[in-house]
Amino acid sequence: MRARTAVLLAAAVPVTVTAAAALLKAGHWQLHAVRHRIELSPTARRNCRRCHGDGGWWTAGPFPEMEACGCWSDRRELRIRLWPLPAFPEESPF
Repeated sequence: MRARTAVLLAAAVPVTVTAAAALLKAGHWQLHAVRHRIELSPTARRNCRRCHGDGGWWTAGPFPEMEACGCWSDRRELRIRLWPLPAFPEESPF
């Protein structure tokens, strides 16, 4: 029974990782994982008619700025908090 469970678990992990990678790519999300949180942030769509996958365009004028395209900037970033951030001491350590 234990060997069968171990084999099923060993087969399930790569399938799950592959499915998660396909969903992230299809939904135009970028995964960033650190010790304290997991972040899913939107990326520009390659087939966007306005920005053509660049994520935005430069405005004209004396002070050009990047104007973000709505294909990614209107979608919110998702964060899952894992560990609490360490509290900073109120006094300096020295």
